[in-house]
Amino acid sequence: MNLIKNNTSLIWLGLTLSIILAIGILLPINGEDYWWYLRLGQDIRQTGHIPTVDTYSYTQAGQPIVYHSWLSAVILWELHQIGGVALTVLARAILLALCYGCVWYSCRLATAGPRLASIITFLAAMSTSNNWTMRPQTFSYPLFGLMLLWLWSRQLQPSRGLWLLPLLMVAWVNLHGAFILGFLLVGATLLGGDDKRTTTMFILGGMVVASCLNPRGWGAWGYVFSLLTDPSSQQLGTEWRPPTMDNWQGKLFFGWFLLFAPLAAYSPNRLKLTHWLWFILFGGMALSGLRYVIWFSTILAPLTAYLITPLVGKYTDRTTPKGIPILNYAILGLLLILPLPLLPGLRETWWAQAPPVLGDNTPVAATAWLAQHPEMPDRLFSHIAFSSYLIYALPQRLVWNDTRLELYPLEQSRRYLAISEAHSDWQELLEEERINLIMVDQISQPNLYLALQRAPQWHNNYQDKRVAIFVRK
Repeated sequence: MNLIKNNTSLIWLGLTLSIILAIGILLPINGEDYWWYLRLGQDIRQTGHIPTVDTYSYTQAGQPIVYHSWLSAVILWELHQIGGVALTVLARAILLALCYGCVWYSCRLATAGPRLASIITFLAAMSTSNNWTMRPQTFSYPLFGLMLLWLWSRQLQPSRGLWLLPLLMVAWVNLHGAFILGFLLVGATLLGGDDKRTTTMFILGGMVVASCLNPRGWGAWGYVFSLLTDPSSQQLGTEWRPPTMDNWQGKLFFGWFLLFAPLAAYSPNRLKLTHWLWFILFGGMALSGLRYVIWFSTILAPLTAYLITPLVGKYTDRTTPKGIPILNYAILGLLLILPLPLLPGLRETWWAQAPPVLGDNTPVAATAWLAQHPEMPDRLFSHIAFSSYLIYALPQRLVWNDTRLELYPLEQSRRYLAISEAHSDWQELLEEERINLIMVDQISQPNLYLALQRAPQWHNNYQDKRVAIFVRK
């Protein structure tokens, strides 16, 4: 069964991916988990080995650390070396397009027509667009989408591509800790009464073996479980907190989630046990943490397509004209390259108000000023997003903490929050930590900024629209 050949389905696919590519290119690179991975990739390439102790902070220097996503770090560094930020932005857009291309195809396998599949895929993409930052997790998106697509296509060609999932796992386990989600997908298929249980067990066994093909072997599993229970990550990492309706992505997600139950009740199609297991497993994770919403939305899309097609499919996809095959492919290619003028370095030549490529939490100017003033005292305290950029751009100045949250003890994380929010003991904490230099974020640390302005022992040596640097007198 070929779902896209010789008809205008190609054009609908191209239109959907073109919009996703454009958004993926226009979104800025936020610095939280990008810059220190860039530094890590540089270190791995220069030394030929993965660091096992911390060398980026002065508070935990020499302490053991696990860099599980080492391959992502190397790829990010190579992309930056070859094509700078522009190539990195393009790579992110392509990864997203691959992921949602798999979602679109999964919706088609779930009986949706091309127009309806495009609508559902676009909704899935928009509900998770606040999780499109460039970091190792982004490499997981197309791998998850490919696994989901393979499981949907298995009902049509059960014995085809058995080698695919273990092969994907070899790459996934070295790219990001989300590799464990692949086992949840396939494991739910097995528990859901898959009529090819022997084959599924064989696939799972191959995936287990493949997951050990990484520098730490079985230790990769231990890393994931330790991260899931790490108190510093849970307290400081906003993405580990439950999603809210504070933004339009959250409203879209919760609205979709609530409408799914009546849709399942009234649809002539009935979900299988495997589908319900996917819904319960990934839906429960999505409600518990913002970082899981993208996985759940990826699954929710084909499930919704399967349920809603009998109700509205005859209105959205009455006919699918074949058109001229070579023209369809030409239009697809045109749609896919149409967003390229939006790339950094190109858009500035024709767009006077082109959006910046770096997020405003990347302290480029402040870091450059600090580099020009080496006489500034040591023991720097900064916002954790700023620390990520400092690790890359100013390696000679070690940081107090950063977004490698699992590295830092819970007490240090609590002190960071107390200082950032200017609690009553913030000055005592700075004294105890012997901090002499502070790079504060005026937007996300307003209390600390005001407190420093009023404190007589601190002097404001630098300030721009976002960043201020204070020195102890």
